[in-house]
Amino acid sequence: MPWNAIWIVLAMLTASCTGTGGGAEACGPWRPVLVADADRLTEATARAILAHNRTGRRLCGW
Repeated sequence: MPWNAIWIVLAMLTASCTGTGGGAEACGPWRPVLVADADRLTEATARAILAHNRTGRRLCGW
């Protein structure tokens, strides 16, 4: 697994562990991962980014 994907997965897991009562305010340091046209991603990295962004949308209202 590429290091970028590992960091994204770790960030995603940390963001999903907001605990009780955290809500959107607990998501302050977390932001969606944006991909530029020039970026070259592996399929695994693209899936990790998508999972991160979906989790942020669900938990943080991105």
